[in-house]
Amino acid sequence: MKTSRSVVKFLSTFLYIGYIPVVPGTFASLAGILLFYLVKGNTAVYLGFTLTVIILGFLISGRAEDIFKKKDPRQVVIDEIAGMLLSLIFLPCDARLVIIAFIIFRILDALKPFPAGRLEKRPGGIGIMMDDIV
Repeated sequence: MKTSRSVVKFLSTFLYIGYIPVVPGTFASLAGILLFYLVKGNTAVYLGFTLTVIILGFLISGRAEDIFKKKDPRQVVIDEIAGMLLSLIFLPCDARLVIIAFIIFRILDALKPFPAGRLEKRPGGIGIMMDDIV
């Protein structure tokens, strides 16, 4: 069971980015931008990768809540990766547009406008993932 907990921590914190003591969600969003540039050249790969991150996030983030013993723990940042990848999905590799998307994503993540704020209150992985996906 220890290995399983380690894997959940590794993935839900997205390679331990979630342990960065200051604004881990922002650092995870920046990691999402890096991933965007790494896989954007091939649309099928980008879509498959994004879908994989989303599915993985739903599967492990609820378990991460149990491990960290807190609702939507700040260490769990796979939701920011998924949300950032979705925010960039139809954008060209134009740095200005990517920066604007990043800023808008971070503002909306902080403000939680309807329906994101309501979805965040859902239990487990649904609550963790849906506010950033929306």
